[in-house]
Amino acid sequence: MENHRIIQVEEKVPLKLLVPLSIQHMFAMFGASVLVPFLFGISPAIVLFMNGVGTLLFIFVTKGKAPAYLGSSFAFLAPAGIVISNFGYEYALGGFVAVGFCGCILALIVYKFGTDWIDVVLPPAAMGPVVALIGLELSGSAASNAGLLDEVIDPKKAIVFIVTLGTAVFGSILFRKFLSVIPILIAVLAGYAAAIVCGLVNFDEVAAAPIFALPNFTAPKFNMEAILIILPVILVIASEHIGHQVVTSKIVGRDLLKDPGLHRSLFGDNFSTMLSGFIGSVPTTTYGENIGVMAVTKVYSVRVIAGAAILSIICSFVGKLSTLISTIPGPVIGGISFLLYGMIGTSGLRILVDSRVDFSKNRNQVLTSVIFVTGLSGAAVKIGNIQLTGMVLACVVGMALSLVFYALDKLHLTNDQEE
Repeated sequence: MENHRIIQVEEKVPLKLLVPLSIQHMFAMFGASVLVPFLFGISPAIVLFMNGVGTLLFIFVTKGKAPAYLGSSFAFLAPAGIVISNFGYEYALGGFVAVGFCGCILALIVYKFGTDWIDVVLPPAAMGPVVALIGLELSGSAASNAGLLDEVIDPKKAIVFIVTLGTAVFGSILFRKFLSVIPILIAVLAGYAAAIVCGLVNFDEVAAAPIFALPNFTAPKFNMEAILIILPVILVIASEHIGHQVVTSKIVGRDLLKDPGLHRSLFGDNFSTMLSGFIGSVPTTTYGENIGVMAVTKVYSVRVIAGAAILSIICSFVGKLSTLISTIPGPVIGGISFLLYGMIGTSGLRILVDSRVDFSKNRNQVLTSVIFVTGLSGAAVKIGNIQLTGMVLACVVGMALSLVFYALDKLHLTNDQEE
């Protein structure tokens, strides 16, 4: 580690390194992953449990060849929020199950027909902005959690927000060695301490909570209208998953779309989401923070990630810890969200950079521009009770444009084809 030696995907790691490296991975995804249950209004314990179980399932399905930690998916926040407000959380769970099941079917289609279609339906110029919109569309909720959209801004909340965001921002560029991979966790702790000083935290629930407790399992309920509201998200999570696999492939120096294969990673990801819906947790997805940790540390071993998953499962059964996490106030969540939502957006831009998208070509300029404007303009298309808006609508538009461009290429009508 001191010499920055690359530890490859299949390598074993000595126990004295395995434990701290596993804690490092869990800490890196911890802050972002528990944000989703906060926004859904549920206990983070069930989410920590499913993140760990889902990660272990993913490693098993991909035969230990694709290093990825499954955390809470942000892509479902907007449509699931609509379902929760109109029907209830149990019906959102039914939507999660449906999306996971359809994702497994998509994995079987990929297994049958291969991956050549990806560059046609979602070329990098389309995939990048779609992934970026996942974070950019949620930027308003970060400001809302921080209290910045209130008519009168509370000075105490503002202080907590500034402490949290400042620690995360400057920690990411100033911290060194082990601390350099956990600036998010440190920022949460700093913001939480500031919230205690400002009197924004109440520990009564923590004192009353048991030391050990089972996660709160909840069964899903199914309603076709609720399912149809959430189902279009499959377009976004599929493109996000492919983008993450492409970026991870570049980091580890292997083509993960071929070995273990996109069909295996897609199936593992979506099967975990389906199982999450059945037990009351939120959808899971491969995590950008996990990818960032691998890029910084050059540690790609799936054994390290499996160790982090086991630690997450253990934490989910510690009742006082789960309750303590739930006392984190909004300004802390908002401060972290400011950076993390931006990081999700940046991961989309990274796809454009890593894929070396040539913006001197009109098609790439047009495709990226139309997707961004569609996703951020507030435009919506309503079909019956289904409303496509934001990143979902942008993804549909991007795929349709890409297919049209492909057809025009085949007819030799475009003006930027290579001779």
